[in-house]
Amino acid sequence: MEEGGDRNQNQLLGYLVATVAVVLATIAVVAMVASIGGGSDGDADEPDPGGDVTVREAGPDVLPEGGLFKIPEEVDGPAAGAEAAGCELRTFRAKSRDHVGPSDPPVEYGSDPPTSGRHDPVPAPDGAYAESPDVQKLVHTLEHSRVIVWFKDDLPAKARASLKAYYDNDSQLMVLVPDTTGMDYEVAATAWTRKPGKDGTGRLLGCTEYNEDVYTAIEEFKQAYRGRGLELVP
Repeated sequence: MEEGGDRNQNQLLGYLVATVAVVLATIAVVAMVASIGGGSDGDADEPDPGGDVTVREAGPDVLPEGGLFKIPEEVDGPAAGAEAAGCELRTFRAKSRDHVGPSDPPVEYGSDPPTSGRHDPVPAPDGAYAESPDVQKLVHTLEHSRVIVWFKDDLPAKARASLKAYYDNDSQLMVLVPDTTGMDYEVAATAWTRKPGKDGTGRLLGCTEYNEDVYTAIEEFKQAYRGRGLELVP
């Protein structure tokens, strides 16, 4: 009897050891899977800030909000405004008002940014753009009596915010775009007036350096030429 009882005890002990081993193995497998898959709260997916991890920052806001601009002074016309800001005024006799076709090569304009000429059949809508529409669409917008303000997109954020605030203050028949033409100016404004000439005249205000007085120059330019294009489209 004692021999049989010892055998039963040994069997029970063996079963207990085997069960404990299975439980421990199961816990180890679950822990390993959890460490690979990550937790449900997302913490396991966060990169370690140390080591060789590269953190990519979001791109800069091209037209930040909250800017302030210097109130334009009252001067005697576009020439006086340009002089006050150290800018230049230029005019270009328009040579064509024709539309380009889908198979036509890109138009080569007589200035950067352009002031007139052949253009896309569809104009760019009014607005303040973080990414410029096609230049040929913008030229059509000039034909529709708009004034376009162009700026270098590498201007300091404070300057870009100020330009946006100026645009928001009076955006009627206005467009604000980052330059894609390779202009020599930090800020420029263009218009296409119906006179003089059969196809009108292109007008350019170019400011090689941004400063607070450019708002006087742009304001005088805007007051002189906005709404005076070959076509006044609402």
